[in-house]
Amino acid sequence: MNFENKIEELKIKLPDAKPPVGSYVATKIIGNLLYISGQISISENGELLKGKVGKDLSTDEGYNAAKRCGLSIISQAKVACEGDLSKIKSCIKLTGFVNSTDDFIEQPKVINGASDLIASIFGDAGMHTRAAVSTNSLPLGVSVEVEAIFELK
Repeated sequence: MNFENKIEELKIKLPDAKPPVGSYVATKIIGNLLYISGQISISENGELLKGKVGKDLSTDEGYNAAKRCGLSIISQAKVACEGDLSKIKSCIKLTGFVNSTDDFIEQPKVINGASDLIASIFGDAGMHTRAAVSTNSLPLGVSVEVEAIFELK
């Protein structure tokens, strides 16, 4: 499967890969594993998607915020692979963090936004293990953050 063609077919516009805002790197390759630092929820026009899911945002809005994180993950992967997504063999794991209220219990539905996006682009190679975790706060007040591990060819 040609992942670039799939992105075009799905009419997906990847955002620019953002540089880190702290003392870390956006990606790191160890052997045949590509680690992608947590990508935060940023809208198509570059605004931070902020607030608590379950109070300020619905589950569906959280899903869309997680999808935006997934797009940023793919952008970072593309940069790490020198513009060639065909170097990706599979997505191994996503870890998603949801800034939510204490009583919110639909973290998996929110993080499905990133999972569904990865699977739609990478097909079977996009099927991954995952954790979906609630937190009381995320950097800059964003709603969702997702990190990833990919296997390279």
